Amino acid sequence: MKITSLGVYKGTTYVIDTDDGRKFYLHADIVADYGLRAGIELDRAKLREIIYASNFRRAYQYAMYRLDYREHSAKEMLGKLVRTYKNEALCSAVVDKLISGGFIDDKRYAERLAQKYVVSKKYGRRRAEREMILKGIDKDTAGDALEKYEDVYAENLESLLETKYARFLADSSDIKTVSKAKNALVRYGYGFDEINRAVREYFENSED
Repeated sequence: MKITSLGVYKGTTYVIDTDDGRKFYLHADIVADYGLRAGIELDRAKLREIIYASNFRRAYQYAMYRLDYREHSAKEMLGKLVRTYKNEALCSAVVDKLISGGFIDDKRYAERLAQKYVVSKKYGRRRAEREMILKGIDKDTAGDALEKYEDVYAENLESLLETKYARFLADSSDIKTVSKAKNALVRYGYGFDEINRAVREYFENSED
């Protein structure tokens, strides 16, 4: 296959025409890296290599664009890349490069998510872990990041009861409204035992 013409298409993108009627759109870096110009011959193996390098570059730049907005787990980024570029092997190679370059670090991301969910949102361990897994963090990594917050959950429960759900706890004998507060805390990711203990202590402190 011979390149019959090569010229700027738009910005840093070049368009290449070949003698078999095909067109290829390549970034200027790819054109320069492979010394592409009109008149040279390309065999199938070299063409596949060039196309792979071009697609890899596009996928990598797309991933860096996503990372400019927020951090991603390796699993989450891989999923987004595969949905866009359809080639799982290529996308896995891109993610590996991002990891080796320090742009993706699941442990670091897990620690930030743990702080966000436990400290800022006051989620219980169950909800925090579930949200982290939805972000692509594996269960063990999520657990490690949440471990240092074991003493915070009780404080969060106390804070939620005293502020957000105090209106449901005006009367300890009103089972219906007390249950509303408890059910809300279940959705926050707290277990029944810790919720019941926190509510009991809340009423005891109120009586004092």
